[in-house]
Amino acid sequence: MKSILMIYLMVVFSQLTLANNNNYFEEAKKLFDEKKYEKSKFLFERNITYNPKDANSYLYLAKIFKYEEDEKNEEKNINTTLLLDPKNEEATYLLIDIEIKRSNFLKAKKLKKDFKTICLTMCDKLLSIESRLKDFEKKDAT
Repeated sequence: MKSILMIYLMVVFSQLTLANNNNYFEEAKKLFDEKKYEKSKFLFERNITYNPKDANSYLYLAKIFKYEEDEKNEEKNINTTLLLDPKNEEATYLLIDIEIKRSNFLKAKKLKKDFKTICLTMCDKLLSIESRLKDFEKKDAT
């Protein structure tokens, strides 16, 4: 009887923990949408502690670091997002943006090609990418 009670308690506790962990992401996203970046960063990091393969938490951390102009941590979190979710459009777009700023046109063009094959909801960004690359090519030619 005691072993059944112990198993029951373990199942209940694991379900509560799982529900709690899901709340970290939802609460963090809510705070992010309210532009409360420091508080949301803390909760995204906490969510990663419990869910280390949650690509969305890394993506939102990258967005926060972009806002904070911390390119090193922005890129680190983008790369982690893409490692976990290679077809993440937004992360690919953010990485293209970084590479264009660095004038790394070969890498940006390769990423643009990848972006073209994965885009579903952000395909309108292709024109912006192509335009920015052409602008830099014109500047580079002069």
